Amino acid sequence: MPTHPLTLLEPRLRSLLPAMLYASVWVEPIPERLIQVFEHLRTLRRMLGDYVPRFVAETPPTPGIARSAWQEGTLMFTDLAGFTSLMDAHGDAQATDQVLNVLNTYFAQMVEIISKSGGNLLEWTGDAMLVQFPADGERNHTALAVRAGLRMQRAMSQFHQLTTPQGIISLGMRIGLHRGRFIAADIGTPKRMEYVLLGEAVQITKYAEGAGEVGRVCLSQAAQQAIAGLYRCEPLADGYALVCDDLAEQTLGEYDIAPTKRRQAGGFLLDRSVEALVREIEEMLTAIEPLASFLPLSVLRLLVETAAQRKVPPQWLQLPVIYMNLSGISDAPEYLDPAEEPLLITAYSRIFALINAAVETTGGMLKNVTYDKSGSNILIHFGVTGAHVDDALRAAQTALTIQRLVEQSPALTFRQYQQRIGCKIGLAYGPAFAAEIGEPRGRREFNLLGDVVNTAARLMAAAELGQILLEPGLQQLIHTQLRCVDLGTIGLKGKANPTPIFSLHPAE
Repeated sequence: MPTHPLTLLEPRLRSLLPAMLYASVWVEPIPERLIQVFEHLRTLRRMLGDYVPRFVAETPPTPGIARSAWQEGTLMFTDLAGFTSLMDAHGDAQATDQVLNVLNTYFAQMVEIISKSGGNLLEWTGDAMLVQFPADGERNHTALAVRAGLRMQRAMSQFHQLTTPQGIISLGMRIGLHRGRFIAADIGTPKRMEYVLLGEAVQITKYAEGAGEVGRVCLSQAAQQAIAGLYRCEPLADGYALVCDDLAEQTLGEYDIAPTKRRQAGGFLLDRSVEALVREIEEMLTAIEPLASFLPLSVLRLLVETAAQRKVPPQWLQLPVIYMNLSGISDAPEYLDPAEEPLLITAYSRIFALINAAVETTGGMLKNVTYDKSGSNILIHFGVTGAHVDDALRAAQTALTIQRLVEQSPALTFRQYQQRIGCKIGLAYGPAFAAEIGEPRGRREFNLLGDVVNTAARLMAAAELGQILLEPGLQQLIHTQLRCVDLGTIGLKGKANPTPIFSLHPAE
């Protein structure tokens, strides 16, 4: 029998083609089918480029090869106030479209302002965003960030009076800015990469957001110094300050630069012979694979199967969530010699790869890694793209495995720095909204939002180093298989009444 034209490429195509297209081109590898494969891959490449930060999309790394670089600029962190009320007011499947419409209207407008103002969206953390305004040697990037923040706050006026089934609610936003240096790194394995940030500049940016007020732009001391004399500011405690938006519309202006165009996803097919089409498919695979490695496998499969519609269906779910904090790595760059930085990135890559493997082994999804005030936060959930009847138990067992992996990790030892890697974990079970958010044809991502995520995060914050805390909903589902110790009640932010909590331990 003749050799199939895609025999050599088939292993690379398995995870990147929808099931029906994969079968049809394998059964009938005629030019028409090969063209369909190419067009699907071109669409997928464009989608994946929108799912990662601009730097990754424009200069993709070699999957599995860790890389890092110091970057300078002004960082912006935004947080949406009132989102929990919005979710509670639409907390059922019938309200899916209304919630998604509000979210995408909000994110699309904010991302557009960020892009046109010279910013680069680095990461989402639920309804929060971390943005970089890079130093280019020509313009005051802090001033660009301030103007973007003021434009964003003005755009929030349309969200101040939203009609919901539970009445009128209001959404607001806090914005924090800091000017400084941080390390951006790509870590992981060829199967799963992650873009992470390290350094105290990110930490200070989040402190600036927390020190601010809804509807205002808050500056760190370094950011204030960079725009001295350009804007009037109101001083706050601990050296922070709020920008006064007393600018006329024409003074603020519309945008600072033209919209940034992300890399195009391929050209035209001039030669439609089988041999030429196979070469084009191979080139497209080479461009796609580095980007695909930055997505969880389950999200990648979801995008592959819905690429033709270019829309991921939103859904309400009941599921378990792990929210963990990994300490000892993110703040280390300030203490290292430049020659030691690759050792730190290698250590980070190792522990991330092991944690992701533990999650995938039990059918979970490691959503992403974000920088928090006390290290790196990692969101993990179960049952979004493939539910199991025992997802709660799987989540609890995964948390215990991660706890053990971190405890067994070697200490970080450098010339002026020695630190053990630690973790603390929160576990919760409850309703969540899973959807693709952002610009419909621009920067976006598949996200999980809801009170269950907030509860898990607050349990994590209340935990001691090395401890796993969980709430009653999850404890009821697993207490016959694993040991859960009653710790009484504590007050959690956003909860009207004290919350009973339990610590999780392996079965005796």
